[in-house]
Amino acid sequence: MIFITGDTHGLINFDKLRIFAKENPNLTYDDYMIIAGDCGVLWSSETYEAFISEYTSLPFTVLFVDGNHENFDMLTSCPVEEWKGGKIHRVADNVIHLMRGQVFVIERKSIFTFGGATSIDRGWRVQGLSWWPEELPTLADYDEALSNLREHDFKVDIIVTHSCDERALHYPPVSDSFKGVRIYPENRTLTNFEEMVDYGHWYFGHYHVDGDLTDKKTVLCNNIIKIK
Repeated sequence: MIFITGDTHGLINFDKLRIFAKENPNLTYDDYMIIAGDCGVLWSSETYEAFISEYTSLPFTVLFVDGNHENFDMLTSCPVEEWKGGKIHRVADNVIHLMRGQVFVIERKSIFTFGGATSIDRGWRVQGLSWWPEELPTLADYDEALSNLREHDFKVDIIVTHSCDERALHYPPVSDSFKGVRIYPENRTLTNFEEMVDYGHWYFGHYHVDGDLTDKKTVLCNNIIKIK
């Protein structure tokens, strides 16, 4: 089975996974929980042991796209592997980073992943300690995505990102979560995918709200949804 949820921010919003695991004791490493960015399992050397211990104690496999609140120095130091059709960073046996621009086939579902977003609070953060410029997708990430999507004829079952396309910013509950619509570079990039990819459903996090924008697009924070 495949489940998906929103940001966990290390252990700040981790309880939902702990409770879910307790309520579903029959899950195994062959079951998957996707976190739609801001996982934060890798944040600092001081928190590493405590965070890894909690995530690896879960009975299922944790998959995550990167958000804007990740330690990209630590993340990119993890070994890169090919896994289920795409590139990953292996954080631990059951903790896997789904890299940008990949298409994975998991339980016969094709899943396109594209992490990254802008930290609107980076003015209060310290580069290399609590903020990293690698949070923003690059042209190389975009080219990688196009190449992989082309191999799948630009058709996938699921899209998982951290942020969303421009149009989604105008739909509740996203539009209700902040005053005014401000468009960032990643929103424009994701709009390109919205226009070129034939997809079944799109899930994203980042905005700290839960709800369906349309019958094909869902924002996640605390909710945990089973992908059918």
